[in-house]
Amino acid sequence: MELERGMLVESRAGHDKGCLYIVVGQEGPYVYVCDGRLKTTAKPKKKKAMHVAKKAGIPGLLLEKQAEGKAWTDEDIKRVMKIWRSEHVEG
Repeated sequence: MELERGMLVESRAGHDKGCLYIVVGQEGPYVYVCDGRLKTTAKPKKKKAMHVAKKAGIPGLLLEKQAEGKAWTDEDIKRVMKIWRSEHVEG
């Protein structure tokens, strides 16, 4: 499974099972993820890559910011996750 910076992932193991995150970094078998709320871009959560599952590719808003050379903010992360949840509500 290839995870890239900016992908939306879901935790598959641990006390945060089922939580959504954005991948903000990678180091060996680990990925650094944040949700913009509890796990911020300044202090991302370190998680084994095998304990997360890809939910979506890199959202357009994050791609635009990356292309402009701007850093992602916690507000950007929260906005992307809110939009994704509103589009994928099961009901």
